[in-house]
Amino acid sequence: MAKLAQLEKNIQAILFAAGEPYEKERLAQLLDIDKETLWNLVERINELYKKTAFVILDLDQCYQMVTRAEYANIIREALQIKNNTPLSQAALEVLAIIAYNQPVTKSFIEQVRGVDSGSVVNALVSKGLVEEQGRLEIPGRPISYGTTEHFLRCFGMKNIEALPKIPQQAEN
Repeated sequence: MAKLAQLEKNIQAILFAAGEPYEKERLAQLLDIDKETLWNLVERINELYKKTAFVILDLDQCYQMVTRAEYANIIREALQIKNNTPLSQAALEVLAIIAYNQPVTKSFIEQVRGVDSGSVVNALVSKGLVEEQGRLEIPGRPISYGTTEHFLRCFGMKNIEALPKIPQQAEN
């Protein structure tokens, strides 16, 4: 039992110090445990955290220790975070196109929207919601884009499969 308690403390210390998503595989290897044991330990920690301001998020391939959403306003006020402007309609459209079709190029996004979207993509990259995922092996080798783990956190999703399904239109 003492070994489990120490493992829980180690997990908490690592995730707290990391301050960002930490790969499950790497964490399990570091602690010399399997991924199922790691999952069980994280669940136990989250059970203990129910009465605290903290939670460990399961982000597909990573874990991250965060404060609960209900503390966002007081944290923002305490840290004087002003850069929390809502996304524009154009940014939400581009983000949806990327999320549902990733990896995608700027030209694909522009083809879907019918307007130049380069600046919107760049703004989403600067906000950390979208990232470059390499170059396609086609003429011109365009950059492809996909969503980030920050996107998953912001929208409260474990992985991209958690996106709501797009309703299918009935064929006439």
